[in-house]
Amino acid sequence: MKTLTILRHAKSSWSDKGLPDHERPLNQRGERDAPAMGARINDAGIRPSLIMSSPAIRAWHTARIVAKAISYPLEFLHRENELYLAGLDRLLDLFARQDNAFNSVMVVGHNPGLTEFANYLLPDVTDNIPTCGLVALNIDTDNWDLRQRKAAELVLYDYPKNVTAERHRA
Repeated sequence: MKTLTILRHAKSSWSDKGLPDHERPLNQRGERDAPAMGARINDAGIRPSLIMSSPAIRAWHTARIVAKAISYPLEFLHRENELYLAGLDRLLDLFARQDNAFNSVMVVGHNPGLTEFANYLLPDVTDNIPTCGLVALNIDTDNWDLRQRKAAELVLYDYPKNVTAERHRA
């Protein structure tokens, strides 16, 4: 059994129109939502053995904030260039290369690829992973090659504006 947590970066700033997309920082809402979601992830008991993040500033900053909230060592955070605006095929290829010794992985990146990835693993789980939203799944497999669909079950679907007490827990 593998656990996969798919986390979309927190809300980013568009205030500097001349800034390249890769360099956009979190905005005020993103700076507020990321620690709150980190606390929710911590409360849910999600403990990844590997956190991979897109190198984009907004994703990397989100990953660092969440890692701190769950007491994940910052020096083990992994910047993965392939995650920047990755689509489904790139995500599947990336995961197929991961060490199977990692039983729980968190990936921090971008839409629309992350939503497509979540729906590939668990069809119709969401129309859209909101900024700083997450989908956590248990996948019935011993390896990270997910190109052949494996049985998956929802562990948690949550996002900053979700106010329900159960936060869509399975």
